[in-house]
Amino acid sequence: MAKHNELGNLGEKLAREYLATKGYAICEENWHSGKYEIDIIAQDGLQLVIVEVKTRSTNEFGNPEDFVTPKKIQRTIDAANHYLRLCPHDLDIRFDIISVVIDNINPENSEIEHFEDAFIPPLRTR
Repeated sequence: MAKHNELGNLGEKLAREYLATKGYAICEENWHSGKYEIDIIAQDGLQLVIVEVKTRSTNEFGNPEDFVTPKKIQRTIDAANHYLRLCPHDLDIRFDIISVVIDNINPENSEIEHFEDAFIPPLRTR
């Protein structure tokens, strides 16, 4: 497995553990369907939370959350819409970002930052 994939997997694991300690119920992890992918789908009370996890080994070149581009946001929204067509819910939807900077010496000391309501899906008119 490539080094960046190992780093991403570790970041997602730490993000799931973090959410669990905050009382979130993890519904799906690394959900895929065709071209669609969502890192974590969790429930927080009456909200279904779609979580994008960004992991880096350093923030020397910017914070991990800064790498969630408008294109990635749109792909995440499209994936959430696809997920909801396959698995309908009556819950409100929220989009969060979890930023992880891995401590290579001791991963338990990694920096985790949680951005709730990180982005709101744009309204589309057709």
